[in-house]
Amino acid sequence: MTAVGLTYFTDPFCPWSWAAEPSLRRLLTEFDGQAPITYVIGGMTHALQDLGHFAGQWLEAGAASGMPVDPRVLLSDPPAATNPAGLAVKAVAEAGDPGPYLRRLREAIMVEGRRADHGDALLEMAREMAKGPKLDRLRVAFGSDAIVEALGADLERAQGRSLPTLRFGDGAEVTGDDPYERWREAAIAAGAQPSGAAPPTIEAALGRWGTMATPEVAAVCDLPGPRAPAELWRLALEWRVRPRRVLGGELWSLA
Repeated sequence: MTAVGLTYFTDPFCPWSWAAEPSLRRLLTEFDGQAPITYVIGGMTHALQDLGHFAGQWLEAGAASGMPVDPRVLLSDPPAATNPAGLAVKAVAEAGDPGPYLRRLREAIMVEGRRADHGDALLEMAREMAKGPKLDRLRVAFGSDAIVEALGADLERAQGRSLPTLRFGDGAEVTGDDPYERWREAAIAAGAQPSGAAPPTIEAALGRWGTMATPEVAAVCDLPGPRAPAELWRLALEWRVRPRRVLGGELWSLA
């Protein structure tokens, strides 16, 4: 199988990137191991200039995707800036794959109503992860000029692109507005091939991803319509999975 580099233009505070998580996780499952991601932080500072509009974008993204969102804290206690979260992602990337940490930030921002605009909060989120980045290394990286320069380079690369945008290899770009079928076609055109494996069971998917919203389970496990929530609640009744209620839905994990 051929690995095809995937460049992902995104931001921890981007509601449409949160809405695209079902498609992203489906892609990474279907093309298992063939799409290593380079994350490019696009920045969302401009969005803080009109918090009412930004909150509306969160609600629109949630309505379009089914992903839970909770924009209440955005209006009552807005972040001072979005770039600190981007710096944290770049700092984690210095030591390895920042994907799991970026996901932790997304959950904290989009559904938990937590601040992610200063170092202590960002370190605390890393501390909460079972396999999170090493805190001492991350603390040092936060203050590194190299990380600031790396974020600056990302912001320049992302300029003019909508978030999220995905580029497969040196080929086609797709956006979060495109249906999953378009993502799949772009991956194949760049040289990747589907693994051919059957969709994972819910428990296997949760074992891989840790936490999943219901639309993510539906996408990754190919359980359209009412099948995903019905199966999730059946497993919950058997104490095999655990729901965590959030505004607009649940986040599921293994029991």
